Amino acid sequence: MRVLITGGTGFIGSHTAVELIAAGHEVVLVDNLSNSSADVVHRLGELTRSTVSFHQADIGDPAAMDLILDRAQPEAVVHCAALKAVGESVSQPLRYYENNVGGTARLLQSLERHGVRNFVFSSSCTVYGDSDQLPLSEDSPTQAAANPYGSTKLMMEQVLTDLQAADPRWSIVLLRYFNPVGAHPSGLIGEDPRGTPNNLMPYVAKVAAGRLPYLRVFGNDYPTPDGTGIRDFVHVVDIADGHVVALQNLSDVAGRHVYNLGTGRGHSVLEVVSAFMEATGKDVPYRIEGRRAGDVAATWASVDKVRAELGWKATRSLEQMCLDAWRWEIRATQG
Repeated sequence: MRVLITGGTGFIGSHTAVELIAAGHEVVLVDNLSNSSADVVHRLGELTRSTVSFHQADIGDPAAMDLILDRAQPEAVVHCAALKAVGESVSQPLRYYENNVGGTARLLQSLERHGVRNFVFSSSCTVYGDSDQLPLSEDSPTQAAANPYGSTKLMMEQVLTDLQAADPRWSIVLLRYFNPVGAHPSGLIGEDPRGTPNNLMPYVAKVAAGRLPYLRVFGNDYPTPDGTGIRDFVHVVDIADGHVVALQNLSDVAGRHVYNLGTGRGHSVLEVVSAFMEATGKDVPYRIEGRRAGDVAATWASVDKVRAELGWKATRSLEQMCLDAWRWEIRATQG
């Protein structure tokens, strides 16, 4: 298939592009480069030994998207474009609602005009809110999210659910990621957020590399074994493979399909810090601070459904996540 990836130079989008190309698909990338670099396109070409089509545009710009869709004529879309920082969403909620929800609605209108109805959405476990029903399954109730970022994901899911109910020709897959980490094992692409990272693994890696003085651990008084938050960390390449499997199994299969992408196991912040130091031999100093607004105590996935229906399973260990993140960080540090 020819697959359009929004947010295609970002963390999830770029890794998904590699795995789609490896599986024999053609990809077209769209990104406004608000939190990524066009250099990623060149690295993707080096990794895949192919010419990767890229358009710098905003998905919420109907004129730009019409031109791109006319030219690319994709058969499916993987929608990764979104603002994604939890803390930032708390301080800038209007920006998040306009970009994530408004941008998605305008993208869907563009796709309708062009008859593109195979759609894989980059959703999040944040749609489950602060639930104490663990592990979280696809049947767990979605609820008011703990932060505006999560609320935008929940709203986008509702938009897509309503669209598919109104027009049954749509095949819509909601992939609820848990916590994607790591990098491509080549070290050519990875997560390199601007400024101080909002996500744990790149933050740990930058501290280990000496680019930041210490890791800020937000809260050690949660009801968890060591008091720090627990998350289901899953390798980004496993996440990318999930998109490939979803497209291959569900394109042109009308309906709304929901799957968790996680490992089914949670690790605390301090467990990740310890695993990173053990895997890399690097010290990661940290300081305990107060809880961060919008964070929940613990979350991890039930992955029974995605294994049974799509045959997908996360295969990469926490050690591999740490090693690949470190390999990428070394390259990033060296420019």
